[in-house]
Amino acid sequence: MAVTRRAVLKTVVAAAVGAAAGAGTYGFVYGRRALELTRATVPVEGLPPSLGGLRLGFLSDIHRSMFVSQDDVATAVSMVMKERPDLIVLGGDYVTWGDRNYVGPSAEALAPLSAPLGVFGILGNHDDDHAMPAALGKNGAQMLKDARTRITVRGETVDLIGIRFWTRRAGDIASLVRGAAPMSILLAHDPRRLTEAAGLGVPLVLSGHTHGGQVVLPVVGAVAAQKFPVVAGLARRDRTTIFVSRGVGTVYVPVRINCPPEVAILTLTRSA
Repeated sequence: MAVTRRAVLKTVVAAAVGAAAGAGTYGFVYGRRALELTRATVPVEGLPPSLGGLRLGFLSDIHRSMFVSQDDVATAVSMVMKERPDLIVLGGDYVTWGDRNYVGPSAEALAPLSAPLGVFGILGNHDDDHAMPAALGKNGAQMLKDARTRITVRGETVDLIGIRFWTRRAGDIASLVRGAAPMSILLAHDPRRLTEAAGLGVPLVLSGHTHGGQVVLPVVGAVAAQKFPVVAGLARRDRTTIFVSRGVGTVYVPVRINCPPEVAILTLTRSA
């Protein structure tokens, strides 16, 4: 019996639809909860020798919602605390679309976080400017809303510079960086701020926002995140290093494919 071209095409389309459906089911049931611990060594230009080996815990894009449970966030918190980092950074988007029903629960789930040098956070595009930072601050996190704070680490001065998602103008960022210590870390939810950081000579940037693409397709890659200079992990521009977290939660669709959620432990080292 002859096989027609139309029959072959129908078979191919059916297989593709079936594969997509299967991947979507896996991404919903398993992929979005397959939390990974990422340990990365981060080269930093001009890092003082005494700061070599400093360990930062980094969580971003929690997105506490009906699809990201209290247990999901608690697992991420526990994973970080077991590593005993020197300092913890929260990268924004603690809820989705500013949903006030989850502001309190998100802050409560993150409350056990503590570190010798403190817990510091910034706001993402899904966070409101008042309730969310107030809830996190009540539980001990120091929220940096277009602000700079100075800490002393092993006898060295380190400045943490935190900007809102909507702070984009180079001049506004420059005003926060001006006068900062040579060892500064820019906490910017959006990795597109790498451009400004590199122009200002900031040695290290920590970002989230991309979710690593959340759905990463073979060959095509992370379609939803192609507009970003860095989708996930480590990269470098000029003398500036950036680490972009894949995040803990999901947004738009509660699915992750080829892009597991993560919490990160970043160990600083002097750039060669």
